[in-house]
Amino acid sequence: MSIKHLNQRQLADRWDLSEATLERWRSEGIGPVFMKLHGRVLYRAEDVDSYEQQCLRTSTSQRVAIGGAA
Repeated sequence: MSIKHLNQRQLADRWDLSEATLERWRSEGIGPVFMKLHGRVLYRAEDVDSYEQQCLRTSTSQRVAIGGAA
């Protein structure tokens, strides 16, 4: 099993955000879970994908039903 990881720059590029925004989000507990390995911040691709799924909306007040749940 191969686990893919994204570093802060890669995730910032993927979401078209600044790295500073991701740093702020981490300090505020916003965004996907992350790992710190010897001072490096890494995001598992599966956690990023899961977080993106949780953020899907059909309107500002309604989430997209994933797997039959609303």
